[in-house]
Amino acid sequence: METLTDLTPAEVQERLTAQGLPAFRSKQILNWIYGKTVTDFREMTNLSKPLREELAEKWRISSLKELKQNKASDGTTKFGFALYDGSIIESVRIPMETGKQTFCISSQAGCAMGCKFCSTARMGLIRNLSPSEIVCQALHLRRSAGLNEKQVFNIVFMGMGEPLANTDNVLKAINILTDKDGMNLSRRRITVSTCGIVNGIRRLAREPRPPRLAISLNAADDETRRKIMPITEGNPLDELLDQLKRYPLPPRERFTFEYVLIGGVNDRDEDAAKLPRLLNKLRYKINLIPFNPFPGSGFLPPDPARIEAFQQILFSKNITATLRKSKGCEIQGACGQLATTLKKPRG
Repeated sequence: METLTDLTPAEVQERLTAQGLPAFRSKQILNWIYGKTVTDFREMTNLSKPLREELAEKWRISSLKELKQNKASDGTTKFGFALYDGSIIESVRIPMETGKQTFCISSQAGCAMGCKFCSTARMGLIRNLSPSEIVCQALHLRRSAGLNEKQVFNIVFMGMGEPLANTDNVLKAINILTDKDGMNLSRRRITVSTCGIVNGIRRLAREPRPPRLAISLNAADDETRRKIMPITEGNPLDELLDQLKRYPLPPRERFTFEYVLIGGVNDRDEDAAKLPRLLNKLRYKINLIPFNPFPGSGFLPPDPARIEAFQQILFSKNITATLRKSKGCEIQGACGQLATTLKKPRG
């Protein structure tokens, strides 16, 4: 059985038209899925019962099965989803101070990048997610938040996995999410976060309308970065920054550099002082993220005074440096904490 949400809206219309359905029926079905977040053909009440039964025999809509929800006191909710093969992923719905919601979604089950400050890395890579498995996270989280098709939200590819190690499926998912007959989400509301895969950034730059880009930087020199991010070995900072200088950044946009502050590793005054020189000639802002501990990590965040001193050095260089308060720590749902401890469902 094929999955309808693996296809772009144009592909859905082409396939359903080939099965004898008029074009307006395809539009109705797409509106049920992406407008009303319906994942069961039986709920599509403006379709005849025989048609609903025929569609249900040939197609599935959702590729996810919710296993669990954990809600933190700050309103952050972490979801565990089972995939068709029993693999398990996590997504996080984060309420923002603006009143909008941010959906932190996964692009892979597990991750092969090996970043020392990330719990997901300890899982290793299980496999890439399909376009449907990516899109259905957004559908499920929007439905759980009770948002209608006119209420906007943000999507960040900052969950499990490295998006630019699964570029084809991530880009197809983004096309579905932004299509006017899909979820009709502005590309400005989608951010792809990468640990700095140069070839992936080069590929993203060739897109007609690339999404916003965030780079997990975490060190201002290759030696320090290599200790906590093995991916640096094949993607040194000079090549990464050269590619960013070539990136078609829209005039009013900036790169976001994420900097996880780890006590005694990358939080020295000299680390902060190196950043302006390293990022020279780029338009950017820096998100400072105190390390979020997880069992067995061996790291701790810096104390508050050290964090403030680091930030003040950046301020003195006229750099926009925001201290990001991590949400969902108590449910292991904050940045770097996603790792499935759920058991695979039976059957």
